[in-house]
Amino acid sequence: MKNKFFTREICVCAHLTQTRYAQKACAEMRIKMEEKTAMRYTDAKIDERILRALAEIEFENMTPIQEQAIPKLLEGKDIIGQAQTGTGKTAAFGIPMIQMADPEDRSLQALVLCPTRELAMQAAEELRRFAKYLHGVRILPVYGGQEIFHQIKALKGGVQIVVGTPGRVMDHLRRKTLRTDNLKMLVLDEADEMLNMGFREDIETILQQVPETRQTALFSATMPKPILDITSTYQKPDAEYIKLTKDEVTINLVKQCYYYIKRDQKEEVLCRLMDYYQPKRSLIFCNTKRMVDELAQNLKARGYSADGLHGDLTQGQRDTVMNLFRSGHTAILIATDVAARGIDVDNVEAVFNYDVPDDIEYYVHRIGRTGRAGKTGRSFTLVVGREVYKIRDIERICKTQIQERTVPSAQDVTRRKAEKILREVDRLIASEDLTQMKGLLSHHLEESGYTVLDVAAAFLKQQMGDELEEIVAEKPRRRGSREEDGRRRRTDRREDNSRGRRGARDNERNGRRDTEGRGWKSTRKMGERGEKPSRRRNEERDLRRVKDVDRNGMPKKPHTSGKLRKGTPVKGKMSFTEYSKKHDL
Repeated sequence: MKNKFFTREICVCAHLTQTRYAQKACAEMRIKMEEKTAMRYTDAKIDERILRALAEIEFENMTPIQEQAIPKLLEGKDIIGQAQTGTGKTAAFGIPMIQMADPEDRSLQALVLCPTRELAMQAAEELRRFAKYLHGVRILPVYGGQEIFHQIKALKGGVQIVVGTPGRVMDHLRRKTLRTDNLKMLVLDEADEMLNMGFREDIETILQQVPETRQTALFSATMPKPILDITSTYQKPDAEYIKLTKDEVTINLVKQCYYYIKRDQKEEVLCRLMDYYQPKRSLIFCNTKRMVDELAQNLKARGYSADGLHGDLTQGQRDTVMNLFRSGHTAILIATDVAARGIDVDNVEAVFNYDVPDDIEYYVHRIGRTGRAGKTGRSFTLVVGREVYKIRDIERICKTQIQERTVPSAQDVTRRKAEKILREVDRLIASEDLTQMKGLLSHHLEESGYTVLDVAAAFLKQQMGDELEEIVAEKPRRRGSREEDGRRRRTDRREDNSRGRRGARDNERNGRRDTEGRGWKSTRKMGERGEKPSRRRNEERDLRRVKDVDRNGMPKKPHTSGKLRKGTPVKGKMSFTEYSKKHDL
């Protein structure tokens, strides 16, 4: 109890002081306390064969959602789990599902519905890892984009657990190739995302065709009214509601920062961050498919191992990209928000938000790709212009702090790149036989007269590429900013005046004086919007072009601010009536 109070005291101090060291101490102490108090898999009533498989993949302590969900599912209760991405939901429902599966029964016993093909494939792969030593338990993913005849053949051979998308599951139910007579458990994973993608009718149709005695588990990051309607209609009245508190979300394990830059600097800053931090496996998120394709092509041209992933790719292309990324052959994966929830790859060290997400919820799902299973990760966000206000909204809603940082200097990036190359050189010297290379190099040195240091520096230069230039940091200009003497800048006052409603109207009507003082020069171009100006507007424009005549056609009285009535003569000037008669207006 004393340690718990001490941890809380440290956290309060960190919140009040806002110092980096206090917050770091708070986070480290919280992680240590959670590791001591977290429930272990061996403490639950889990089959020894499953525990053996969990030990091989280094699963020791349960996450908060697993600690609450696994015992209730093992008891046969319905649950509603509200938790963010990256909290271990697959193991929360997968372990009880595999344990209740009967290897002797070849019929369908459990069904998992996922919003995307990638998530269905990854969930099925995860379940296979848990069931490694349970011989006879077969798991099959079914999804669109794959030949349905291969899936039908596999289903006829006997499958206990099916993981699929709602559309393809509906196809198999209509074909009678998927029978739910003996179904014991049904799981809706990422239910809110499935509703956003328009699968509500398919989900309700599937729920109506499965036995009422089944066990139902629903997991979702948010709980909108349509999901609550589904739970009240298709789940048992005594369903357990599990919700993680904000302190239990794994966003605290991710070091978040942002860089305020110009739009044309985004690609260069991204490359410098990757060269400086050197993550072995990283994700880059963009808001559009076009940006994904362009960025992937540009990074490949720069020599990076990168691939793009979005909805326009065929299923074969998506499978190839994901397999290369999982196996480590591709170090950088660029994706859109649609694919964010379908990416579940271990050991992602960094997430780059090339574009600030339009929805705050997407930000949580993006950075949830790193810092998984108790591991720490990094998140970098590139901010342009007024996007900095989105960062403030994310901090306020997610109860987190995103630090602003400066782009690493050209000298620091060059030093990091050189260190990486020299480490690879040291590895080659220690592991490879370089006798032949030494002979070739010695012969070249004798002929050219260069020293060994000259040749080594040339090789390093060749690997390093062109020299980097310093990036000028840009600071966001705040409204009403003042100079050092406390006065507002003249440009700010001019911009504020031009932004006023009356000022904008006057500028559009009157224009501004030209530099030579020859009258009014209209700022609006003729036919700018494709319309032909009326005769009356042409006449008014002609009047305004005459010197010392205001926009109402009245002659201006020199050195006075009073208004003149129509037809009033002015000394040395003709009246409006005389001017109109002279010019036939």
